[in-house]
Amino acid sequence: MNAEEYNRKLLDNHDYLSDLGIEITDQGTGAATLSLPYAESIRNPGSEAIHGGAVATLIDHAGGVAIRTTIDDPDETPHATTDLNVTYVRPAVGDLTADATVIRSGRTMGTVAVEVSARTSEGEKTVAVGRLSIHMVREQ
Repeated sequence: MNAEEYNRKLLDNHDYLSDLGIEITDQGTGAATLSLPYAESIRNPGSEAIHGGAVATLIDHAGGVAIRTTIDDPDETPHATTDLNVTYVRPAVGDLTADATVIRSGRTMGTVAVEVSARTSEGEKTVAVGRLSIHMVREQ
């Protein structure tokens, strides 16, 4: 199964990601773009901002989608996030877009950078940046 098929199947069969409304809008070798629509159910109480955990989940999944585009058969290659770093730049208010770029995809480790932006009345604004380390078990 190729990466695009695997990524779509994973998203279609993952209740948490589906409940959040995360969608894959684009994916190609070493890159992916995902979206998370604004919803009151994922806001912080008393605030208009999306909860940081939902933003972190978007970053984690965008990184996973991107790294899988560098794996020949992701269904047969065990992989998991081993480190996730998120820096929140401003409140996440509005529909979110995550752009993930693979920095390195080695035999056992990969690194992905992710930028999350929101549509605002002033245009697209960065709301968070993240970096993932992903452990992979590729055959030699």
